[in-house]
This record gives sequence, structure tokens and C-alpha cells, in this order.
Amino acid sequence: MKLCVCYGTFGTPASHPCAKAHRALLDAGHSPEVVKTFGCFRTDPLWPGRRTVKHLTGNYKVPTLVLDDGTLIDESDNIVSWAESNRAALTPDSS
Repeated sequence: MKLCVCYGTFGTPASHPCAKAHRALLDAGHSPEVVKTFGCFRTDPLWPGRRTVKHLTGNYKVPTLVLDDGTLIDESDNIVSWAESNRAALTPDSS
């Protein structure tokens, strides 16, 4: 799975949507590949990563979660809901 974010997952989950989505995925036992898309506000079309997000979702907004089967989950609240409902399965070598 890939988590498309702005410049990173810094900040607190309460103040930064990308951090909120990332923290929820980690708390649910997932290890997403974090893809930095850069850009913000009116500069989004200038950044290839944001153009990729728009191609996938129809908008430039991140965070966007791309599951291994190609399913897209857009916006931090939706990603948090998905993570809470889809905890990662523990494997025998998991602690």
C-alpha cells in the first residue's frame, strides 16, 4: 500500500491531515510506503506527484491511500475509518 502525502508525515495528527492518516495506519499495524507529492494550494499542478494524485482521484488533495489491489481511499478521515476497520493481520513472526 502507498500513502500519498504532501511533504511528509510531520506534525501532530490533530494538526496535520497527512500525519493523521499515517498514524492511523501505523496504529492499525500497517506499514505504508510514504510517497511525498510536494506542492500546496495553487502550486499543486506544478508537482508531478500531485498531478498523479489528480489522475487517480480527480483532485490534487492528499493524503490519498492506494491499496495493493488499486482501491483508492481519499482524505484523512476516510483513511482513518478504513484503518480502524481493516487492522493488519498478525503473522506468526509478528510480536
